[in-house]
Amino acid sequence: MKLLSVNIGKPRPNPWKNLGETGIDKRPVDGPVAVRDPGPKGTGAVGLAGDRVYDVRHHGGSDQAVYAYAREDLDGWERELGRPLPNGSFGENLTTSGLDVNAALIGERWRLGHDVVLEVSCPRIPCGTFQGWLETEGWIKRFTRAALPGAYLRVIEPGDVRAADPVEVVHRPGHDVTVALAFRALTLEPDLLPRLLVADALPAADLEQIRRRISVNYRE
Repeated sequence: MKLLSVNIGKPRPNPWKNLGETGIDKRPVDGPVAVRDPGPKGTGAVGLAGDRVYDVRHHGGSDQAVYAYAREDLDGWERELGRPLPNGSFGENLTTSGLDVNAALIGERWRLGHDVVLEVSCPRIPCGTFQGWLETEGWIKRFTRAALPGAYLRVIEPGDVRAADPVEVVHRPGHDVTVALAFRALTLEPDLLPRLLVADALPAADLEQIRRRISVNYRE
């Protein structure tokens, strides 16, 4: 398991949201990139030096510090869409090889290279910018049905990462809530929501929303 590339956003106009710019256009970079905890959401800061988000209400902050997507899943989308998808095409900071990102457990920890430790926090939920960027009509529904969202990670131990760094799973929590399961529960399969409550590494705001949704469903 390793990093194929470390990808940093190149700011560009965002015609799909009234936000001015977007950082979804991620490009592989050479050399080491510093990784650190960006702090609370709302500033645009993310975990990789030189990158940022512009939709500060929905993106960025400690729980969405780094976004990872598997090259194997990008290859599958290449075949389905009939077009090349270079590393970074989905706006991911880390393109991995040999690691089933969507089968990772919420709260699972990865060591990247010598220093960096990241913790899987939640799945990526697609938005209008993502659909506009891929120029694919109905992309949000298509991506959601596939349930291959990739994972957001928080920074546990900072340091530097670079392409070809090994990735090692150093901790797996004692539950069965994967990134894919959490995504399915939060999108098309709300009956699965109670299963997420054991995954205490989910962002606090997500857990609060999950409890509210379960309570509403129970009353109904």
